[in-house]
Amino acid sequence: MINQLISLSLKNRYIVLLTAAILFGWGFYSINQNPIDAIPDLSENQVIVFTEWQGRSPQIMEDQVTYPLVSNLQGIPKVKSIRATSMFGMSFVYIVFEDKTDIYWARSRVLERLNYAQRLLPEGITPTLGPDGTGVGHILWYTLDAKGIDLGEQRALQDWYVKFGLQTVPGVSEVASFGGFEKQYQISVDPNKLNYYNIPLSQVLRAVKSNNNDVGGRKFEMNGTGYIVRGLGYIKSIQDVENISIGTINTVPVRIKDIAAVQMGGDLRLGIFDENGEGEAVGGIVVMRYGENADKVIHAVKDKMAAMQSGLPPGVKFKIAYDRSDLIERAIGSVKHTLIEEMITVSIIVIIFLFSWRSALSIIIQIPITVATAFILLNAFGISSNIMSLTGIALAIGVIVDNGIVMVENSHRNLSIAQEKERS
Repeated sequence: MINQLISLSLKNRYIVLLTAAILFGWGFYSINQNPIDAIPDLSENQVIVFTEWQGRSPQIMEDQVTYPLVSNLQGIPKVKSIRATSMFGMSFVYIVFEDKTDIYWARSRVLERLNYAQRLLPEGITPTLGPDGTGVGHILWYTLDAKGIDLGEQRALQDWYVKFGLQTVPGVSEVASFGGFEKQYQISVDPNKLNYYNIPLSQVLRAVKSNNNDVGGRKFEMNGTGYIVRGLGYIKSIQDVENISIGTINTVPVRIKDIAAVQMGGDLRLGIFDENGEGEAVGGIVVMRYGENADKVIHAVKDKMAAMQSGLPPGVKFKIAYDRSDLIERAIGSVKHTLIEEMITVSIIVIIFLFSWRSALSIIIQIPITVATAFILLNAFGISSNIMSLTGIALAIGVIVDNGIVMVENSHRNLSIAQEKERS
């Protein structure tokens, strides 16, 4: 079989050369298309379901939220295992699928089953899916360098401008904000004044909720012209909150400012973000979507940051806290440097031992063709260019030329034997 293959190749050498050229071109194209990352993504193929119910104990979360979700999510096809965690006010359910399952098919099936499980949960509780990222999806951390701007304004800038802009970058799954204060209107009710006016707290809650809303009416016609009647009621300032009427006493309205103090403050925080011991900072974490090219997404995010810089207030700049592209480029560059060194070393050794540049060329030409062909297989199996896969190629370079050396040496030996027989 091997003799026939060799004979066929020798008789059709141009076809062999054309096939090698096609493989090299295809491999070169695959190198440019192959995703680049520093480390391989070995995380499980999973979908996270998050549910929040403020103020409830872990046991209540387990009994009324986690258990109903887990029991109803078990019938999804291709599910390998389901794990769950209940904590104070929060529930996490991890649905692990088989490795070959398409992640977006899995997410759609989980969402389909959640629509049925929704009716088993307490009223007002809505489970949500986690981002379509993985455990190694945190590719970029940044902070806002905004001296002279308070943390509340920085967080508002991050949540309502920067975050929305970066989420439009292709390959970005989520931008998670951290640090600062989430601005909110805070109403500090005086219980003594509530008792004096004989107004229950529930009535205050209903009044605030109903007054923070726009309402629409029907069309009103006057002098042949139609007018749309609507009421504008969204809260826009502290004064709007203070003037909300919650009841009347002897035809005199009782407002929020009569029974409470209203202020603009920050939401309850469970921690702070400090940068290098220089004080608190506000920023975000860019999470890459599943299966994307990390290096390409990072550069796209940086380009978007440069474009958004003109829309930031004067003196506000982006400050990169963690950038995986530096690690990616260093790791890939180190392996590429090693590949080039090994190719040069092997070529020199082959030339020295064979002492024939034509024979050495037939062996050396195998190296770039084989390395390029390896990337075709990497793309076929969905493996990224990382420090593990490229190191495997680097270790295999010495093995790549072994067969060529053996075949060339054997050819030299047979040729010398044949020449000696002719001389004798």
